[in-house]
Amino acid sequence: MELKWRKSSYSGSSGGECVEVAALTPRIAVRDSKNPDHGTLTLSPKAFRTFVEHVKR
Repeated sequence: MELKWRKSSYSGSSGGECVEVAALTPRIAVRDSKNPDHGTLTLSPKAFRTFVEHVKR
């Protein structure tokens, strides 16, 4: 299965620290946009929401 990766709409074209996410129903896959071949983190929807809340702070 090929995943459809997407970056946040807040990511600019100048690089920086970005992650990409992909739906892996019922999980969510997360990877470093600069190093996509270095592996992924797979989270439950609840864990992903917690992750996003911590990043926002």
